[in-house]
Amino acid sequence: MALGRIDLVIILLYLAGITLFGLRFRKRQRSLRDYFLADRNIPWWAISLSIVAAETSTLTIISIPGLAYDTNLTFLQVVLGYLLGRIIISYVLLPQYFRGELYTAYELIEKRFGGGLRSLTAGLFLITRAAAEGVRVYAVSIVVALAFGTGEITSIAIITALTLVYTFEGGLAAVIWTDVVQTAIYVGGTALGLVTILHHLPDGWSTVQSVSAVNDKFRIFDFSPDFWKPYTFWAGLIGGAFLTTASHGTDQLVVQRLLAARNQRQSAAALLSSGVVIVFQFALFLVLGVMLFAFYHAPSTSFGGPDRIYPRFIVTEMPHGISGLLIAAILAAAMSNLSAALNALSSTSIVDFYLRLRPRTEERRKLQMSRVATVLWAIALFGLALLALHKVGRVIEVGLQIASVTYGALLGVFLLGVLTRRANSRGAMIGMLCGFTTELYLWLGTRVPWTWYVMIGTVVTVMVGYLLSYLFATGNTEQASH
Repeated sequence: MALGRIDLVIILLYLAGITLFGLRFRKRQRSLRDYFLADRNIPWWAISLSIVAAETSTLTIISIPGLAYDTNLTFLQVVLGYLLGRIIISYVLLPQYFRGELYTAYELIEKRFGGGLRSLTAGLFLITRAAAEGVRVYAVSIVVALAFGTGEITSIAIITALTLVYTFEGGLAAVIWTDVVQTAIYVGGTALGLVTILHHLPDGWSTVQSVSAVNDKFRIFDFSPDFWKPYTFWAGLIGGAFLTTASHGTDQLVVQRLLAARNQRQSAAALLSSGVVIVFQFALFLVLGVMLFAFYHAPSTSFGGPDRIYPRFIVTEMPHGISGLLIAAILAAAMSNLSAALNALSSTSIVDFYLRLRPRTEERRKLQMSRVATVLWAIALFGLALLALHKVGRVIEVGLQIASVTYGALLGVFLLGVLTRRANSRGAMIGMLCGFTTELYLWLGTRVPWTWYVMIGTVVTVMVGYLLSYLFATGNTEQASH
């Protein structure tokens, strides 16, 4: 069984509809504040759903079910850490962001440590976000290639081009409001997928329960003290909290949305409520994977990898019409995440680099250059997605590993700036480089699970940065006394 004509019509209507919807926001873009912050006039609930969409990609929708298919529900322990991280951000970092008119997270670093460290943190974000996004864009090709029979390169090009159109024209307002629509589509589509799988099983939910009981598929908590296991309660709660504090507190992808809120209180409401939605969403995707295991009951290698199981089920087992809706739902997540990345990469490039070199640029020119940067980043992400074509394994973990390699260093610098007055620019910069080097070594040279990368990198950055700041300050004092 393959996609029918009605499925293709549904998918094409979605692609055309969401692109046209995003273009409606073109006329509202008259300044840099409009383009990158949506004039700070977005309601908290829309920002909340946009945050959920920003951290949900095709990776999440196809790879999280694949992860549960191969293992169980223990990934939910990491999601509990996501909630804790949001609480930390609300109390520690958000008050700092709403002191003044900030466009990016890295302007806060310049206020505390100067322009050199701002450039370093912003540059590190650009490199990491582009690399991680390349893997996410690649994941789209798995779905589109199975659905349409097209090659991966064509699939990636189509989605990138359509997303670029409305992001280029509509800025952050288009990104957020299309996120709201796309979140409803992919969550609703996933729920529809659950119902459809149940109808395919001989005894419905009873089959899922019996198969899961034999294979321990419903296990959520693992309290074992094994440091080398990625999904224990301790790795999940602690590692997930550090990961989210970094990704939602220092990564422009999410910080940009928090800055678009009308005030700090609404920003915090958006962030915390998004955590509740994320728990529900990940539970949905994980249970979907368990149900797919109950249906197929075969090793994931027989499908060519765990990430191909859910797309294969949609294309081969779903009734016509429903399969089209589910493919559209997966594309919704892909386009939502890609548009968020394009706008965040563009804002950091322009605000943290271009405008610092040309501060007297007129408003119209700023808007033009912002759109040029959006196009250039779209081309860059397309190229990085092509490089990721030969990646193997579960792409959700590859994406999280890449992001985690730099998050500890970034979070450590932010904490040095916010929590202590003793830290100085020189110490913080060396601490950051030490933290980044440590995380890179953990990734490439050890078996340490990715869930611990951010915590270890943060601790190294803070300890080295604080100690060297103290030594440098002491040395300067001694020299001054002579």
